[in-house]
Amino acid sequence: MSTDNLPSAMFVDIALRNWNQNVERAAKFFNGCSDEDLQLEVAPGKNRLIYLFGHIIAVNDGLLPLLGFGPRFRPEWEETFVKSPDRAVAVLPSAAELREAWTTVHSRFAEKAEALPADEWLGKHAAVSTEDFAKEPHRNRVNVLFSRTTHLASHLGQALLAPKRATQ
Repeated sequence: MSTDNLPSAMFVDIALRNWNQNVERAAKFFNGCSDEDLQLEVAPGKNRLIYLFGHIIAVNDGLLPLLGFGPRFRPEWEETFVKSPDRAVAVLPSAAELREAWTTVHSRFAEKAEALPADEWLGKHAAVSTEDFAKEPHRNRVNVLFSRTTHLASHLGQALLAPKRATQ
Protein backbone atom coordinates (compact mmCIF):
# COMPACT_ATOMS: atom_id res chain seq x y z
CA MET A 1 0.00 0.00 0.00
CA SER A 2 1.32 3.39 -0.93
CA THR A 3 1.25 6.19 1.64
CA ASP A 4 1.50 8.92 -1.00
CA ASN A 5 -2.09 10.03 -0.36
CA LEU A 6 -2.00 9.58 3.39
CA PRO A 7 -1.43 12.97 5.01
CA SER A 8 1.66 12.92 7.17
CA ALA A 9 -0.26 14.18 10.22
CA MET A 10 -2.60 11.18 10.05
CA PHE A 11 0.32 8.82 9.52
CA VAL A 12 2.15 10.20 12.56
CA ASP A 13 -1.04 10.18 14.63
CA ILE A 14 -1.48 6.46 13.90
CA ALA A 15 2.12 5.75 14.91
CA LEU A 16 1.84 7.73 18.15
CA ARG A 17 -1.49 6.15 19.09
CA ASN A 18 0.01 2.70 18.58
CA TRP A 19 3.07 3.66 20.66
CA ASN A 20 0.96 5.11 23.47
CA GLN A 21 -1.32 2.08 23.53
CA ASN A 22 1.66 -0.24 23.95
CA VAL A 23 3.28 1.99 26.60
CA GLU A 24 0.00 1.96 28.55
CA ARG A 25 -0.33 -1.82 28.28
CA ALA A 26 3.21 -2.35 29.49
CA ALA A 27 2.78 0.17 32.32
CA LYS A 28 -0.38 -1.60 33.45
CA PHE A 29 1.40 -4.95 33.44
CA PHE A 30 4.59 -3.88 35.21
CA ASN A 31 2.80 -1.63 37.70
CA GLY A 32 0.57 -4.59 38.53
CA CYS A 33 3.60 -6.66 39.51
CA SER A 34 4.80 -6.68 43.08
CA ASP A 35 8.51 -6.34 43.75
CA GLU A 36 8.56 -10.12 44.29
CA ASP A 37 6.69 -10.76 41.03
CA LEU A 38 9.39 -8.86 39.15
CA GLN A 39 11.88 -11.55 40.20
CA LEU A 40 9.93 -14.21 38.25
CA GLU A 41 11.55 -15.67 35.14
CA VAL A 42 9.62 -15.60 31.89
CA ALA A 43 10.53 -19.28 31.58
CA PRO A 44 13.06 -21.41 33.48
CA GLY A 45 16.53 -19.99 32.92
CA LYS A 46 15.25 -17.00 30.92
CA ASN A 47 15.04 -13.29 31.67
CA ARG A 48 13.41 -12.09 34.85
CA LEU A 49 10.59 -9.59 34.64
CA ILE A 50 12.70 -6.96 36.42
CA TYR A 51 15.32 -7.24 33.69
CA LEU A 52 12.72 -6.97 30.91
CA PHE A 53 11.23 -3.93 32.64
CA GLY A 54 14.65 -2.27 32.86
CA HIS A 55 15.51 -3.27 29.30
CA ILE A 56 12.37 -1.65 27.90
CA ILE A 57 13.04 1.51 29.90
CA ALA A 58 16.69 1.69 28.77
CA VAL A 59 15.81 1.18 25.10
CA ASN A 60 12.98 3.72 25.25
CA ASP A 61 15.28 6.14 27.08
CA GLY A 62 17.57 5.89 24.07
CA LEU A 63 14.78 7.28 21.92
CA LEU A 64 15.18 10.70 23.52
CA PRO A 65 18.56 11.58 21.95
CA LEU A 66 17.92 9.48 18.83
CA LEU A 67 14.83 11.52 17.98
CA GLY A 68 16.36 14.82 19.08
CA PHE A 69 14.25 15.02 22.26
CA GLY A 70 17.14 15.61 24.66
CA PRO A 71 19.57 13.51 26.68
CA ARG A 72 18.88 10.12 28.22
CA PHE A 73 17.46 10.10 31.72
CA ARG A 74 19.49 7.06 32.83
CA PRO A 75 22.41 6.65 30.39
CA GLU A 76 24.15 4.25 32.79
CA TRP A 77 21.34 1.74 32.28
CA GLU A 78 22.50 1.14 28.68
CA GLU A 79 25.30 -1.07 30.01
CA THR A 80 23.06 -2.83 32.56
CA PHE A 81 19.98 -3.50 30.44
CA VAL A 82 21.02 -3.31 26.79
CA LYS A 83 24.65 -4.39 26.50
CA SER A 84 24.51 -7.00 29.27
CA PRO A 85 22.23 -10.01 29.65
CA ASP A 86 20.11 -10.64 32.72
CA ARG A 87 22.15 -11.65 35.78
CA ALA A 88 25.41 -10.22 34.34
CA VAL A 89 25.09 -7.22 36.65
CA ALA A 90 25.01 -8.19 40.32
CA VAL A 91 22.69 -5.46 41.57
CA LEU A 92 19.88 -4.05 39.46
CA PRO A 93 17.98 -0.88 40.23
CA SER A 94 15.05 -1.39 42.59
CA ALA A 95 11.49 -1.79 41.38
CA ALA A 96 10.75 1.68 42.74
CA GLU A 97 13.64 3.18 40.73
CA LEU A 98 12.42 1.40 37.61
CA ARG A 99 8.87 2.64 38.08
CA GLU A 100 10.08 6.21 38.57
CA ALA A 101 12.30 5.97 35.48
CA TRP A 102 9.40 4.53 33.44
CA THR A 103 7.26 7.53 34.32
CA THR A 104 10.03 10.06 33.67
CA VAL A 105 11.18 8.59 30.35
CA HIS A 106 7.70 8.19 28.93
CA SER A 107 6.54 11.60 30.18
CA ARG A 108 9.54 13.29 28.57
CA PHE A 109 8.95 11.36 25.36
CA ALA A 110 5.23 12.22 25.27
CA GLU A 111 5.87 15.91 25.85
CA LYS A 112 8.39 16.12 23.01
CA ALA A 113 6.47 13.81 20.68
CA GLU A 114 3.28 15.85 20.97
CA ALA A 115 5.17 19.07 20.21
CA LEU A 116 6.98 17.74 17.14
CA PRO A 117 5.23 18.73 13.89
CA ALA A 118 4.21 15.82 11.68
CA ASP A 119 6.57 16.75 8.85
CA GLU A 120 9.51 16.64 11.27
CA TRP A 121 8.60 13.05 12.18
CA LEU A 122 9.41 12.25 8.56
CA GLY A 123 12.85 13.85 8.95
CA LYS A 124 16.09 12.08 9.73
CA HIS A 125 16.96 10.78 13.17
CA ALA A 126 20.28 11.35 14.93
CA ALA A 127 21.88 8.03 13.94
CA VAL A 128 21.72 8.63 10.18
CA SER A 129 23.90 11.04 8.25
CA THR A 130 22.43 13.67 5.97
CA GLU A 131 24.01 11.89 2.99
CA ASP A 132 22.59 8.49 3.91
CA PHE A 133 19.19 9.99 4.65
CA ALA A 134 19.10 11.55 1.17
CA LYS A 135 19.58 8.05 -0.26
CA GLU A 136 17.30 6.31 2.26
CA PRO A 137 14.54 8.68 3.41
CA HIS A 138 12.73 5.82 5.15
CA ARG A 139 15.39 6.14 7.88
CA ASN A 140 13.26 8.74 9.60
CA ARG A 141 11.95 9.40 13.10
CA VAL A 142 8.55 7.79 12.59
CA ASN A 143 10.18 4.60 11.30
CA VAL A 144 12.25 4.46 14.49
CA LEU A 145 9.02 4.86 16.47
CA PHE A 146 7.48 1.94 14.58
CA SER A 147 10.47 -0.29 15.31
CA ARG A 148 10.53 0.65 19.00
CA THR A 149 6.78 0.03 19.27
CA THR A 150 7.35 -3.46 17.89
CA HIS A 151 10.24 -3.95 20.32
CA LEU A 152 8.07 -2.89 23.26
CA ALA A 153 5.18 -5.12 22.19
CA SER A 154 7.51 -8.09 21.71
CA HIS A 155 8.98 -7.81 25.20
CA LEU A 156 5.56 -7.26 26.73
CA GLY A 157 4.51 -10.51 25.06
CA GLN A 158 7.49 -12.23 26.67
CA ALA A 159 6.62 -10.77 30.06
CA LEU A 160 3.08 -12.07 29.77
CA LEU A 161 4.51 -15.59 29.52
CA ALA A 162 5.76 -15.42 33.11
CA PRO A 163 3.98 -17.84 35.44
CA LYS A 164 0.81 -16.59 37.04
CA ARG A 165 1.59 -14.33 39.93
CA ALA A 166 0.46 -15.28 43.42
CA THR A 167 -1.66 -12.13 43.57
CA GLN A 168 -3.87 -13.17 40.66
